[in-house]
Amino acid sequence: MKFSEKWLRTFVDPVLSSSELADALTMAGVEVENVETTSADQLFSIKPTPNRGDCLSVWGVAREVAAITGNTLMPLPGKAMPAAIEDSIDIKIEEPLACPRYCGRIVRGVNAGATTPDWMINRLDSSGLRSISAIVDVTNYVMLELGQPLHAFDLARLEGGIRVRFARAGEMLTLLNEKTIALDKNLLVIADQQTPLALAGIMGGMHSAVGDQTRDILLESAFFDPLSIAGKSRMLGFSTDSSYRFERGVDFAATAQALERATQLILEICGGEAGQIGEVSAKLPARDPLRLRSPRIKRLLGAAVDNREVAEILRRLGFAHQARGDDEFMVTPPTYRFDLKIEEDLIEEIARIHGYDKIPARRPVAVAKMLPAPETDVAPAQLRTLMATRDYREIVTYSFIDRRWEEDFFANDNPITLLNPIAEDLNVMRSSLIPGLISCLRLNVSRQQERVRLFEIGRCFRRDGTAYLQPMRLAALAYGGVVTEQWGEPKRMVDFYDIKGDLEALLAPKTARFEPAQHPALHPGRAAEVIIAGVPVGWIGELHPRLRQKYDLPFMPALFELNLDAISVRGLAAYRAISRLPVVRRDIAVEVPVNVTWEAILRELQKHAPATVLEIMPFDIYRGKGIDSDKKSIAFRVLLQDTLRTLTEAEVSAVVATFIKVLEEEFGAILRK
Repeated sequence: MKFSEKWLRTFVDPVLSSSELADALTMAGVEVENVETTSADQLFSIKPTPNRGDCLSVWGVAREVAAITGNTLMPLPGKAMPAAIEDSIDIKIEEPLACPRYCGRIVRGVNAGATTPDWMINRLDSSGLRSISAIVDVTNYVMLELGQPLHAFDLARLEGGIRVRFARAGEMLTLLNEKTIALDKNLLVIADQQTPLALAGIMGGMHSAVGDQTRDILLESAFFDPLSIAGKSRMLGFSTDSSYRFERGVDFAATAQALERATQLILEICGGEAGQIGEVSAKLPARDPLRLRSPRIKRLLGAAVDNREVAEILRRLGFAHQARGDDEFMVTPPTYRFDLKIEEDLIEEIARIHGYDKIPARRPVAVAKMLPAPETDVAPAQLRTLMATRDYREIVTYSFIDRRWEEDFFANDNPITLLNPIAEDLNVMRSSLIPGLISCLRLNVSRQQERVRLFEIGRCFRRDGTAYLQPMRLAALAYGGVVTEQWGEPKRMVDFYDIKGDLEALLAPKTARFEPAQHPALHPGRAAEVIIAGVPVGWIGELHPRLRQKYDLPFMPALFELNLDAISVRGLAAYRAISRLPVVRRDIAVEVPVNVTWEAILRELQKHAPATVLEIMPFDIYRGKGIDSDKKSIAFRVLLQDTLRTLTEAEVSAVVATFIKVLEEEFGAILRK
């Protein structure tokens, strides 16, 4: 909003200097974006905070400046205009929640072609509005002066009375900007008996617009609920001064007063005779009294404010109040302050007018206690460090994604849909972090990056019956070469086992089981479910070839995703003495059916392993010459040690014999000599 300093000075005692005025505007919660000095005046460009719609008028700014500085505030402009004719308009509000108050007045015999006075043109021009016609200029002038948008209809173009309602299916309206729109059922309109005349609180229509030939007009002044106007301009693709004010809330108590002011100016400039004001009201916003306590002021501000000063500040702000006892006030917020809802809001006002510089800066006094830091907890920061040491880089992506990604990666045809997405391709909540990783990978590949390591820690969203779950997860992706291209290592692309090693390093000292499984986003033969202590906690595998082809990835990425809760706790480290006795190693090689996994073999051997067995680890898997096509050879080592004595050959041989027997009975294994 822009206004001239001279215009503001018509409402505030002109003792104020320009610098004092700028300081007062800042204290009023108004950002001074620019001050333009001309030969005759100073022009202020201001931007009130979103919750201060009352400062979107010259009168509202003057009221705040007077309260802050203590200067004299001049009376509100305008006077009641007596009715000279008996004409009135029939008004019916069909949507009282959206339009709790509507005022209308007929003015006959106006000269619509009259010339707008220079003083009004200058003030409109300084506010960034061009002069259009006398009647339109008056409505714009009153909007800037008092903050109440108004509209004038050509009375001859109206059929019957005024109806405030929501638009109906199939209705069209050509607006004053010459744009014809199909009306949505959520759009509030001002209509006559036949057709819509204007978009309520946004813009009038061409059909009922005032022209040079207009002789009789209907002046409109209304209060629309902010929620019924908010967002409609953005939906239509344009914004207006009127909608900007209604969205933030206008003074519903001054609706008729603004109409009187506009009538006065129209009669002075264009002549004519005015009828009585017709008004229809419904339930207006309640302005319930708020309790304001002196002890509470002292506690929040850190300084006491004398009760007499509190009462004076409330008076200067125009807040109706009544003292209750020695330390309490009952304060009724004015109709133009929609932002005052709780006691703390009033205390902010006291601090603002009292002066922030008068509040002493004191160091906080508190008991500093060492908070417990259990060694079993693994903070997200530690997990980030672990991933960074494995050469991964963290990314942060949107929690909402394209619906097609949910269908592609998870076959989810019923994702959690956003009612008001910020973009067409960000319309559902993610149920996994994988789409964000793939999207970031594609961006890197398009920038000629041949080796990419990414991870993300974030919240996912999924349905659980009628409830919504929001688990935290960690996901990682590896793509391209195992190491950066160099002379010391042969070039090899990352695979399932590379990222499996990174996952195991992340989980240490926990150990996980990997069970073959099917996942819509992963390769059918190279995917596994991650299981810790018998509980599934995530997935690991290579991307499905179908998705690799669809998203134009030259190489196959490998990735995993885990529930964060499952890896945020670890066991306490326990001391174990290093034995001075030697470790005994025995190697065992067996032929087993090709479908037998090492995971299954290890589980069975661990069931029958005595305490002296330290480790069972495979070191060779062979298929080829000398082995049947339906079999494979697995060679593994067994390490044994006793911390108190040296193991005998008989004890070692007994363990080996037990293992061979288990392999033969459970898996049909054949010992290789």
